[in-house]
Amino acid sequence: MARIALGITGGIGAYKAVDVARGLQKRGHDVVAVMTRNARRFIGPVTLEAITRHPVVTSQWTCGANADIEHISLASAIDLLLVAPATANMLGKFANGLADDFLSALYLATTAPVLVAPAMNTRMLEHPAVRQNLKVLGERGVQVVDPGSGYLACGWIGKGRLAEPEDIVDAADRIVGASRTLEGRRVLVTAGPTFEDLDPVRFLGNRSSGRMGFAVAREAARRGAHVTLIAGPTSVEPPAVAELIRVRHAVDMRDAVMARLDGADAVVMAAAVADYAPATAEAQKISKSEDVLTLTLRRTPDILAAIGAWRVSRGGARPVLVGFAAETSDAVTRARRKLVSKHVDVIVVNDVLQPGAGFEVDTNIVTLVGPDWEEALPLQSKTSIAGVILDRIHTRLGAESSRPHREDPSTSGPPA
Repeated sequence: MARIALGITGGIGAYKAVDVARGLQKRGHDVVAVMTRNARRFIGPVTLEAITRHPVVTSQWTCGANADIEHISLASAIDLLLVAPATANMLGKFANGLADDFLSALYLATTAPVLVAPAMNTRMLEHPAVRQNLKVLGERGVQVVDPGSGYLACGWIGKGRLAEPEDIVDAADRIVGASRTLEGRRVLVTAGPTFEDLDPVRFLGNRSSGRMGFAVAREAARRGAHVTLIAGPTSVEPPAVAELIRVRHAVDMRDAVMARLDGADAVVMAAAVADYAPATAEAQKISKSEDVLTLTLRRTPDILAAIGAWRVSRGGARPVLVGFAAETSDAVTRARRKLVSKHVDVIVVNDVLQPGAGFEVDTNIVTLVGPDWEEALPLQSKTSIAGVILDRIHTRLGAESSRPHREDPSTSGPPA
């Protein structure tokens, strides 16, 4: 059973919060309701109190509440913060770190996963400010239950209505159900591009933002894993993990990965490592001269193949090895060849030409390819896809995955 804080904000969809609370209870969860002042204009706290059998939090100024600094106390006790409905106003507070009421203060104080179910007028939902706030929250690991389409309270027809309570409950249940399944495990994740210098000004690189790898690292840490994140140059802020290593070149990433393989339970190679690098990097900027400039390129190390060969040489199945493949045609066929040739357990492949998939976006469309199975995942957030990948890793590690197979990682660093 998980303890879930159900935040309710001031939208007409607040009445559905009753069904959300009841649905969570039917799944065996303990629910504490937190209502904003405007939420109480749509539904009374007495209703939620009767259903949850807990006092409803309605203000940070309740007499006596500061004895325990209630928003801090609750923040430390919950397994999930769920906000349904989440208005544009509350999303803006969350994205910009404002804390002028109990719910927004609770969001800043908790380290529990956060799930929001937006609900608002169609034009509000499509406004650049709201889209930007949702993007920021997504980059920080906040998960979203997309609003539905249909008749809105304002009389419009379009997207913006609160998702159905059952869908919200399902999303919440998936999050808390995955809690701590990787406790005591060591997970190594690579993310972002590598840059291969041509001269002091120019480099060869790619469009990888690191978002997919960061989503995997963040979700693995949330599930209790000791996460080592090796990241190339990215503009996106990396998640908080046990160990963060920054690299620039493919060779640097290879060295960092191979030095930390021993003792890893799983390796997720989400980085977009450059396949080629200039044979030599010029010490001075190359000046414009002829119309055609000829470059000599050399192959960079194939890190995924090196890990696969390392595993084979040790005669073991550890670490579980997940590779990524960005393709533009015959994606699954190419992924299956890569799976076999490089001795990988799972390949996550996507066609980067599909809208909403690939680089520099918060969503993806992928197919997971295993030795004798495939699992196609439709357009969804990279956070959701990270959860599926880690579910597969958990299954591969076996039923004992909640127990460490070696000493506590907090007392044992990676090998030299």
